[in-house]
Amino acid sequence: MAERGSRTGRARRTTLAGALASLALVVSACGGPASGDDAFAGTVLDNPYQVDPAPLTATDGSSFSLVDDTDARLTLVFFGYTQCPDICGVVMAQLASAVQQLDDADREDVQMVYVTTDPARDNEGVIRSYLDRLDPSFEGLTGDLGTIEQVASSMAVGFTEEDRLPSGGYEVTHSTQVLGIDGTDEVPVLWTQDTTATEYAADIHTLLNS
Repeated sequence: MAERGSRTGRARRTTLAGALASLALVVSACGGPASGDDAFAGTVLDNPYQVDPAPLTATDGSSFSLVDDTDARLTLVFFGYTQCPDICGVVMAQLASAVQQLDDADREDVQMVYVTTDPARDNEGVIRSYLDRLDPSFEGLTGDLGTIEQVASSMAVGFTEEDRLPSGGYEVTHSTQVLGIDGTDEVPVLWTQDTTATEYAADIHTLLNS
């Protein structure tokens, strides 16, 4: 990972903000997302979410803020938990496959961050092992529940712990969108849980090369 908060990283991320603004104008002028093989699969938001800067904890134990410590041109964020029985694994597998489809230049300009919605079970080591099976370059974050909820809420992500299962475990109901943070520390674009790896890769390339 590049040095956090570097001036160069900030300048490169700001450049992407202009590309996202241009894409939003195109989508708006067309009355919605384009159709066909070259369609943009993500949703460009009319009112971007402002990311809360509260620090969480990275898998190496260091403090990590989604505002201060994301210095790639595009940062993708997903909130989930390692014991999720279905959707989380599918979304994360699609993202890992998408990163593998990127060329070297695009891969250097995108960062993937996974934030747990289940900090009681997902400590740093558990998250690191989970992500290493997908892509060792992915960053993982945990922290106290209140701070995670605060950061998640700023990005329109909600989650709740459900009833205990007969096995003794429990499920966590949570939002499943993947969010894109740009150089202004806002989320102007997001993707649904049904987005494919090919669609992610194409959208990332579009955003980084507009």
